[in-house]
Amino acid sequence: MALTPTAIGAPRWDGKAHRLEVWYSTFTDPATGEGYWLHYETVAPVEGQPYAHGWAAVFPPGGPARAERFGPVAIDPPDVGSPEWFRAGDAVVTPTSMVGRAGDMSWELRYKDDAAPLFTFPKWSWEREVLPASQVVPFPTATIEGTFTVGDRSVELSGVRGNLARIYSHGNAERWAWLHADLGDGNVLEIVAGAPRRRGPVSLPIIPLVQLRLDGQDWPRQPLALSRRQRARVRLPDFSVTTRSGRRRLRAEVHVPPECSVALGYTDPDGGTATCTNSERATAEIVLERYDSGWRTERAWSLSTAHAEVGTRP
Repeated sequence: MALTPTAIGAPRWDGKAHRLEVWYSTFTDPATGEGYWLHYETVAPVEGQPYAHGWAAVFPPGGPARAERFGPVAIDPPDVGSPEWFRAGDAVVTPTSMVGRAGDMSWELRYKDDAAPLFTFPKWSWEREVLPASQVVPFPTATIEGTFTVGDRSVELSGVRGNLARIYSHGNAERWAWLHADLGDGNVLEIVAGAPRRRGPVSLPIIPLVQLRLDGQDWPRQPLALSRRQRARVRLPDFSVTTRSGRRRLRAEVHVPPECSVALGYTDPDGGTATCTNSERATAEIVLERYDSGWRTERAWSLSTAHAEVGTRP
């Protein structure tokens, strides 16, 4: 089956235990600088009833960020070919829309994207499910429009640029960092840096996976094969990633501002817990260099509304 955006977006969970399936969308209103995060999760525990739940978060430029949860709702495996990718009560994701309600927040949004999917992990990892987890961005430069309401305040969104991404796994990483950076003109950078779950006294290092779409070309071609040429330093409120492939090198320095973040608890299918600190108003300094008798700057970006998070245990 061709890995089209629609095929990637369709649910994969088929009833097996110990599975975690996620759809998430982040976007920023260019008119106000306000950021938004919608997170939808299907959890099939090692033992017990599978359920669907999630949350919505807003990141206003002039005030504190806040989040509201919806669910959990007990679920069965979805029908093959269902027009709905996800449902938990009022929260629904389809190939063209996201609607829902969480606390005093509600949203009715439509999205579209003509760009090809962005494979942060190798494409085969999504096709074959041979790794403990895989992430892909089927809609990396989506245009989003509709209404987002918080309390008695409604915002009409039009021509907003964002993304919708997917995760299918056995659970969250031991530690992780994530960055989605819209670089303008269809250019985008996605970074997922994670350490596998700790199963003994030894902590494994964080492995960064980087995918840059620049002028219609994706780089690097083999992100998983570059482990010796990649470095990640993950802490709060700052993390950094460096990767090198061929004659190019990319450095990203990210700041997740505490005053513009939300911290949410995650629960894995095996019952383990983690904390995710997320901001859609992160800052990022990104430099792409090319080697030509020395490293020279090819492109550079300075962003004040990057989308980023850091995950820790517990």
